[in-house]
Amino acid sequence: MRVLPTELPGVLVVEPKVFGDDRGFFMEMFHAKRYADAGIPGPFVQDNYSRSAKGTLRGLHFQEPQAQGKLVQVIAGAVYDVAVDVRRGSPGFGKWVAVELSSDNRRQLWIPPGFAHGFCVLSESADFHYKCTTLYAPETERGVLWNDPDLAIPWPVTSPLLSAKDAKAPRLRDAMVLPAYESP
Repeated sequence: MRVLPTELPGVLVVEPKVFGDDRGFFMEMFHAKRYADAGIPGPFVQDNYSRSAKGTLRGLHFQEPQAQGKLVQVIAGAVYDVAVDVRRGSPGFGKWVAVELSSDNRRQLWIPPGFAHGFCVLSESADFHYKCTTLYAPETERGVLWNDPDLAIPWPVTSPLLSAKDAKAPRLRDAMVLPAYESP
């Protein structure tokens, strides 16, 4: 596998090795030692799978406390995937990175704890898989407004399909509970 750093320290793009022939392909989606050696620590304790229609935007979500690291991948379709540093005191606070994840490029994105995450579906539908380092805890789920003007994320949709919760999330500057930055 190939691991590519992004503009945000700790957020990584993973390009798994894909072995293909006329029958199809094989790839290893996760290998604990190889991923840990690449800077993606475990353990992973929960796997989630979602299917969303074109134009759906999910996010920007994070948990605090009980922050989750997420290893995300598209199984079918394509998404515009975003990670935002929401750690108070971080040199990267409010900065974001976006990558296209698709069943064609088979890329994964590692989003460490302390980052908000969201994605927008580019294809007719998308099947999205993610591994989490902490169990989902609805009482600690937080969010940041997807179109916060301070973040200025250039989402590929102007009127996305949103949940009621995502539509009323606060701007980053107004978020009451954010994770704290811990210097390395």
